[in-house]
Amino acid sequence: MRLAVIGAGAVGRSVVELAGEHGHEVVAVADSSSAVVADGANGPDGRTPGVDPDAVVARKAERGIVGDGDPEDALAADYDVLVEATPTTLGDADPGFSHVTRALERDRHAVLANKGPVAERFGDLRAAVADSAGEIRFEATVGGAIPAVSTVEDIEPGHVTAVRGVLNGTANFILTRMAAEGLDYDHVLAEAQDLGVAEADPSFDVDGTDAALKCVILANVLSFGAVDDPADAREFTLDDADVEGIRDVPGSTLRLAAEDGRTVRLIGEATGETVRVAPRLVPENGTLAVSGTQNIVQIETTHAGRLNISGRGAGGPETASAVLGDVGRLK
Repeated sequence: MRLAVIGAGAVGRSVVELAGEHGHEVVAVADSSSAVVADGANGPDGRTPGVDPDAVVARKAERGIVGDGDPEDALAADYDVLVEATPTTLGDADPGFSHVTRALERDRHAVLANKGPVAERFGDLRAAVADSAGEIRFEATVGGAIPAVSTVEDIEPGHVTAVRGVLNGTANFILTRMAAEGLDYDHVLAEAQDLGVAEADPSFDVDGTDAALKCVILANVLSFGAVDDPADAREFTLDDADVEGIRDVPGSTLRLAAEDGRTVRLIGEATGETVRVAPRLVPENGTLAVSGTQNIVQIETTHAGRLNISGRGAGGPETASAVLGDVGRLK
């Protein structure tokens, strides 16, 4: 597949670097202010050669741009799959939503790492897909390398009653350290920021927004996948989620929980009816008590019982592996 990668952060750069290992070719890359597009001349095999991945990544690191072109050049390039890896935005979910719909209007496929369009405008995306020969995939929007979406799809959403889990590595790192060292939230947050685990503004993670967006996406998969007519599905957005973060979890709560063989984790849960994210008491040695930046997804099924999938829920190469896995599912 020929890929146009929109977004040159950690995920976009990793897609550019790893695409060749998966048998794909990157023909265009754009960041917010620049682009590089492969020369239109055909190579010896009659195909247009892709961009040089090493040169793109090096230029981004050294000069802060990926090329001398305009981002519009990448959107207009001759590609098979658009990879949408720009930062997540809420509300109208632009520019990511517009990038994806432009690809669909050209009957091209789109693979998203950007959670915004899938969490905030899922119905609009479904309508755009219905009018296109292209498809969308979005495994990378939920749990990084963990195949949560594809597992639900393989089981069939109508046979899944709930999906829950630990879906934010930053919040989990903080809660793990608070429990292990008997430290309070502010102390561990500062440590996480020094280590690069938490952003300078950690609100998206510690307030539960990131986990809630992932659960909203899963709720949409469950809701739309369980009906024959999309008009019968309930569409979820972040406004439909009941969300509580970890800022107000005192160290004393974790210490008391430990005395009872339990600990606290930020647990998100999605069904076809509800989305909830909040700190919950879980068994200290239980499945949901993953440590550090690990994530875990539990899938409750009607016939196969409970399935547990754990792994790295974030990171450039990890999330890029989910993106490229989605590309491989397209035809």
